[in-house]
Amino acid sequence: MAMPALGSKAPDFTLLDSYSEKVSLAALLGKWAVLYFYPKDDTPGCSTEALEFTLLKDEFASLNAVVLGISKDSCQSHEKFVLKHHLGITLLSDPDNAVIEAYGAWGPKKMYGKEFMGITRSTVLIDPTGKIAACW
Repeated sequence: MAMPALGSKAPDFTLLDSYSEKVSLAALLGKWAVLYFYPKDDTPGCSTEALEFTLLKDEFASLNAVVLGISKDSCQSHEKFVLKHHLGITLLSDPDNAVIEAYGAWGPKKMYGKEFMGITRSTVLIDPTGKIAACW
């Protein structure tokens, strides 16, 4: 599945964070939103990515931007990950893949010669009006 087109309306969502509180894209209108999709809590690459976003949290905030990490992991898994690494960003749980798929972050992967479906590490920037500004 392809990532959303630049300038298109960002797919809306409401997901639970690491403390089982609802977070919706609609509530973030007026701010920049950095959505990053990652495979698994507390793995080396995902920990590095979350820690780097945490280090830059104040810089993002000064630009009126919030950072949201999204994976299939449960709220409880996210809470352990946040507490273990003292993360300062919001992690959202998408256990049924709806948001992950809507943003084109689900697709074929290969590891040790085996192919499987999984989350493609990617980032989407949503502008304050709710439109896709950039995709990586």
